[in-house]
Amino acid sequence: MIAGEASGDLHASRLMTELKKHDADAEFRFYGGDEMLAAGGTRVKHYREMAYMGFVPVILHLPTILKNMRHAKQDIQACLPDVVILVDYPGFNLKIAKYIKKNAIAPIYYYIAPKIWAWKEYRIKNIKRDVDELFSILPFEIDFFEKKHHCPIHYVGNPTADEVREFLKSEKSREDSSRKTIAILCGSRRQEIKANLPAMLQVTDKYSNDYQIVIAGAPSIDADYYKPFMEGHKVSIVFNKTYDLLSKAHAALVTSGTATLETALFGVPQVVCYETRPHWFFKWLRKKLLKVKYVSLVNLIANSEVVKELVVDTFSAENIEKELSVLLPDDSPERRQMLEDYSDVWQRLGDKRAPEEAARIICRLLNNK
Repeated sequence: MIAGEASGDLHASRLMTELKKHDADAEFRFYGGDEMLAAGGTRVKHYREMAYMGFVPVILHLPTILKNMRHAKQDIQACLPDVVILVDYPGFNLKIAKYIKKNAIAPIYYYIAPKIWAWKEYRIKNIKRDVDELFSILPFEIDFFEKKHHCPIHYVGNPTADEVREFLKSEKSREDSSRKTIAILCGSRRQEIKANLPAMLQVTDKYSNDYQIVIAGAPSIDADYYKPFMEGHKVSIVFNKTYDLLSKAHAALVTSGTATLETALFGVPQVVCYETRPHWFFKWLRKKLLKVKYVSLVNLIANSEVVKELVVDTFSAENIEKELSVLLPDDSPERRQMLEDYSDVWQRLGDKRAPEEAARIICRLLNNK
């Protein structure tokens, strides 16, 4: 198994746990992190030695990336696994898939299909050529892969929906707070925080006497990084308690990503805010490369504008304030409509447990072979 970042490590570890339920003698050899190591097996490399995101970091670390790729190919060739399971991380994993297929080493299963519907759609040729079984966690991917590109895919459910569902059943979800809260989820990378948090705090200052303003700190970012942004604002920060925060939140300002889906599944009205620099680059990227109408998972799943997206051109403190103000009153039509639309998102995601369903299909396919 190959997972190249923290989220992939988590998803892969849960898949490993479910695979063991179907096959107690299953043995794992993997490139991944601490979550996968806890699930059991032999770790070849930690994903921290492999994970470089963005154009400049990739160029700067290209020799290391190529060395890791050679190492992975040699290791797979040496151990001859019954199956290679790739988890997201397409820039690296699709090259590994090409090598495995060319040398007929093992079947290739891809868990969490590459998001080529957003950009780099040309990669469909590689996927159809090199990947034996494709597993999706987003329901709208079925139409993209099967109807548009005639590439079979298994929709196995959504892990985020699984996690939220489990939390909502727990005791923690029933804890209450005496004051209403506005949650701020401003991204998981330093550049995202720097670009989005100042405007979010400027807007929420107006409501700080009536609401608790709480930032969900990213686990990978030190608390000290947030301090300069928080100075002069009535705001607190929590780490590793995002679900606790969302379970109490009355509304949220959210930078695009999985956080938008988590916020929706907790039934919290939100404004999606995404600022990035330079503007001209994002405009060019959206015009030339991006193939989707929306940037938030909520809207992509619903295939409609359930939540307002303030992205680059429309991102401003004034616009954030305008959209947030109509979501705060309990009886506002905008708030009621958003909550109704969230129900549709839940319905589209379905009630399958992603790792459980994927493990069942994987074991059936391997047994048939």
